[in-house]
Amino acid sequence: MSKGKKVLALIIALGMAAILIGGFIDAEWNTSDEPTPVPFAPDETGTLPENSINYVLFEEWGPIMLVLGAVMFGAIIAGVTLSKEEDEEEEE
Repeated sequence: MSKGKKVLALIIALGMAAILIGGFIDAEWNTSDEPTPVPFAPDETGTLPENSINYVLFEEWGPIMLVLGAVMFGAIIAGVTLSKEEDEEEEE
C-alpha cells in the first residue's frame, strides 16, 4: 500500500471516528432512574403517537432503515459469494 493510500485511509478512519464520537456527544441520553413506557400500538383514535417505536422507526428513520437494510443485504450476498469462491478454489 502506497504512502498516499495510507494517509487517505487514516483520514477516512479519523473522520468516521469523529462522526461516531459526535453522535455520542450529541445524543439525548435519558439518564433518569425511573423507567418511561414507550407506546407501541395505536392509541384510541387509531393513529400512532409520535413517540411510539413504530412511528419513530418507520416515519422518522424510514429512509435510513431502508439504506441500512440494503447494505446488510449486500453484505450477506457478498459473504455467500466469497465463501463459494473459496470452496471452488479449494476443489481445484
